[in-house]
Parts: sequence; C-alpha cells; structure tokens
Amino acid sequence: MPDEIKLVLFDMDNVLCEYDRGRRVAFLAELAGTTSEFVYKAIWESGFELLGDSGTLDAADYLRGFGERIGYPLSLDEWVEARRRSMKADRAMLEIARRLHETIDVAVLTNNTTLVADHIDALLPELRPLFGSRIYTSARFKAAKPDPRCYRLCLSELQTTPQTVLFVDDLAANVAGAREAGLFAHHHTSVEAFRQALSAHGLLRDG
Repeated sequence: MPDEIKLVLFDMDNVLCEYDRGRRVAFLAELAGTTSEFVYKAIWESGFELLGDSGTLDAADYLRGFGERIGYPLSLDEWVEARRRSMKADRAMLEIARRLHETIDVAVLTNNTTLVADHIDALLPELRPLFGSRIYTSARFKAAKPDPRCYRLCLSELQTTPQTVLFVDDLAANVAGAREAGLFAHHHTSVEAFRQALSAHGLLRDG
C-alpha cells in the first residue's frame, strides 16, 4: 500500500501566481534607461539569475551584481517593486491550497534568491496566511530545482519524507527532478488537471 500524502509542496511562479517576467524586465529597463532586451540578456540569458537561485551569490552580492549588470545602482526597494509588478495571485490555486491546508500540510519551494522569501509579504501577501513560515527559496539550500538535493534539503527542513509529499510545478524538468528525489509530482498545466490529480491521491473532497 502506497504511503499517504501528508504534504503538498507548491512551486510559486505560474502555479500559485501568474508571473509576467516581461513586465518585470520592462520596469527594470525603464529604471536603468535602457532596453528590455538589454536587461533580459544581462540577467536571464547570461545565467546570472541562476547564481541567485542556487545561492552561489548571497542576497547582498546578488543585488549588487544585478545593478552592475544592468548599469544602474538598483536599490532593494526597486528590486522588490519590479518583482511585485510581475506577480498576480492565482485565486483558484490559492483556494485549493486553503482547502488542502484544512487536512494536510502545505508549503512552497520556488527557484529564487532569498530576497523573495524575505520580502514575500510585499510581493505576494496572499501566501503568508496559507503557508506561514513554510515558504522556501532554492537559494536557502544552495541548490536549485531540478537538482534532487534542492527537494531533499527542503523536505529535511520540513521534517518529512519524500514518499509522503506531492510536489506541483509548471516546469516538466522540475517535476522530473522531484520524482528523482523520491517525491510524487504533478506537472501543472491547469487548475482542473490539478484538481483531478489531487482527487486521484484522495486529497480533495468535493464541495
């Protein structure tokens, strides 16, 4: 008999919220007096963002390097505001998380710098009432999804075992990494498909 699911571990961007990176890039480009193409290439295409996600750079070095790369002395408040503008809560998914939380544990694991967790109340205030302190960024574990170490270290922090966890992410590679780490995992494509997956695990009652 399979282990009972005791925790649903959610990705954040494009799972619990809609994430519009283009809007974030455009805001940063306006601040820096440059083009969106320049900012995107400097931060995302260059691999710099992964240095933050993986914890290779700590928060202070990440923020400093971010500004240097876009040619603008970016403040923490400006970085937070750019990130905030790119995020819109997915009400349907948050309602599912709320219902799950009535009977089992829920948590968040997102590929991001620690700045996201530190400032989540400004970025996406809807998360705190549901997840409390269980909002983790990959940088905290010095490993980013889909590296199996990222999931295992997160579950160690949560004091739970992989075989009792269902992970949900919009990226197939991250789903594969979770499965490699021993978790159950669902590739998020729609709210309805997620509901069906939860029902298959006996996790979501009607109503």
